[in-house]
Amino acid sequence: MIPARFAPILFGLILSGLMSLLVSGIAMIRAVGLTEGAQILWSGNWPSSWLVAFPAVLLVAPLTRRVVARLVRSE
Repeated sequence: MIPARFAPILFGLILSGLMSLLVSGIAMIRAVGLTEGAQILWSGNWPSSWLVAFPAVLLVAPLTRRVVARLVRSE
C-alpha cells in the first residue's frame, strides 16, 4: 500500500491520466474521425499528453485550491 503522504501526487497522477485520455481521444476523433487505425493513433498520442498533463496538474492544483477556498463559504 502507498503511504498517505503520497496521496496528492497519486491523485494528480490518476486525474491527469484520465483527463488526458479523454481529451486526447476527443481531439483525435475531431481531427481524424473514427477511422481505421484511430485507436492506434490515440494510444500513441495519449502518453505524450499525459506527460504534459501530470506536471501541469501538480503545478495548478495549489492555485486551484486557493481559488476554491475563496469562492466557498466556510461553515
